[in-house]
Amino acid sequence: MAVAVATTIGVEHVRDKIARACSDAGRDPASVTLIAVSKTFAAEQIEPVIAVGQHVFGENRVQEAKAKWPALTAKHAGIELHLIGPLQSNKAKEAVALFDAIHSVDRPRLCEVLAKEMIRQKRSPLLFVEINTGAEPQKAGVLPQEADEFLKQCRDRYGLIVSGLMCIPPLEDAPGPHFALTAKIARRNGLKLLSMGMSADYTTAIMLGATHVRVGSAIFGERAEA
Repeated sequence: MAVAVATTIGVEHVRDKIARACSDAGRDPASVTLIAVSKTFAAEQIEPVIAVGQHVFGENRVQEAKAKWPALTAKHAGIELHLIGPLQSNKAKEAVALFDAIHSVDRPRLCEVLAKEMIRQKRSPLLFVEINTGAEPQKAGVLPQEADEFLKQCRDRYGLIVSGLMCIPPLEDAPGPHFALTAKIARRNGLKLLSMGMSADYTTAIMLGATHVRVGSAIFGERAEA
């Protein structure tokens, strides 16, 4: 019961902060989609969040999502599932089948496999290209200076419809400049969606145009990272 109460309070608190940030930015709160990041949390911890009307969830790993979400989506109508972690090409088939959005498109081989699977399965998840705004070698993502050409390849070579961009700023940096850079790349490429901001910085992301914020610990509490 304590877990259910805590997660319910967490959802409402985050919704309130989103509404205030939108008000400050002169935006409609409906223009921001809250993605509750449920990675590492079990179905019984997710159920209370669904019960208070949250239907958009984010997972980092295909295998973890595959293990817990089919039963939840069968039980609850209207669930929207987003893959927000890196995607291996050999998991693309399962990702297309399971997810409604993929936030980590970042290399030609993955584009090729996704394009084939989307045609084969007749499914069209929303696609976000991940931008490595900090040029961090340990992170996935397209470098900012290569983003325009990569987006052109997605469209012209692979026939993919990219709906938006995603970024994860370096931990040691102020997030604002990274969000602003991602928004700038999106604008010049005619992309409407921006997946930016997590528990520590989603209000800043909203001020800089985020349409999707990925919030985990502020809803579910701290997790033991796998």
